[in-house]
Amino acid sequence: MNKVILMGRLTRDPEIRYANNENTTCIANYILAVDRRFKRQGGEQTADFIRCVAMGKGGEFAEKYLHQGIKIVVEGRIQTGSYTNKDGQKVYTTDVFVESQEFAESKLASQQNGNNQPSAPSRPEPAQSAGDGFMNIPDAIDEELPFKM
Repeated sequence: MNKVILMGRLTRDPEIRYANNENTTCIANYILAVDRRFKRQGGEQTADFIRCVAMGKGGEFAEKYLHQGIKIVVEGRIQTGSYTNKDGQKVYTTDVFVESQEFAESKLASQQNGNNQPSAPSRPEPAQSAGDGFMNIPDAIDEELPFKM
């Protein structure tokens, strides 16, 4: 079985390209910084920097929503390969081919950690409970509900 689950932060924005095939598949490449569980003797936290590849819908998701510093969980498989570089040396590669990816923290937590990205306008906070266990819904939100009472 070849399965890997990682949680970490993107070191930079994903690199996006489109394959010239029948479906023009979106391919996103990014590096995930994954903290190691234990610190070194000097007390500094160490991390592994793991190359990830998301294709198709996953690549489109990465293009639209992922950016430097965001914390995500990735599930996929490890794939190794090799190529000969321009100097004639054989280079070995190890990548995680992403099968699923999701956010590992809320937008608010992400912004508090210094990953400020433009955000959508926030909704007003709902009022406190009316004493019957139900919350009062502000008028501004009432128009957005798919049902009316």
